[in-house]
Amino acid sequence: MKITDGEKLILIMLSEIYDKLGVDGEVEPDFVRSAIFSDNTWSIPWKYVGIPFEEQDTPEIVKEVLDILDMWSMIERGYDQLSQEEQEWVETKAAPFGKNPKFPGFDGNNESEYMGTASFLVNDLNRFEQFKGRNFNSHCPSIESYRRMLTVFKPILRNLDFQPLSPQDIVDLLKEQIHPENR
Repeated sequence: MKITDGEKLILIMLSEIYDKLGVDGEVEPDFVRSAIFSDNTWSIPWKYVGIPFEEQDTPEIVKEVLDILDMWSMIERGYDQLSQEEQEWVETKAAPFGKNPKFPGFDGNNESEYMGTASFLVNDLNRFEQFKGRNFNSHCPSIESYRRMLTVFKPILRNLDFQPLSPQDIVDLLKEQIHPENR
């Protein structure tokens, strides 16, 4: 959603009036403020699907973060559904990343836009609720390893037919975190 600077100011002022008067409407002033202050105005039509906004393209970074969150949610869910023996096998085969794999987030210093987008999707738009309450700062560069993982994940996803990831799928994905020069 393209919002001019003047429209942002008006929306912020209106949200403050909403709060001051205690208006209990369908539009959440805290959400609108958060979307504006975090520069995630693309999210307003996502939140309020009943309003006929103009068609807009989803920003590329949002698409990529959605793919990454989807992949990690499937890794975590798939791992949790494995037997103890299968989990031990994954731990060994995908070392050092195979023990209880969890989405570590993005580097807060160099990938802050990715980190902020993930946090906004989870905490403000209530998507991928299994990640709610997590700190999305991995404290190390992550995006390149996630991109390698996605190149393996997308073909797997096409053939899953609504089944969980297999132990071998999880190993294949987790091992992509190791840079090719270090394998």
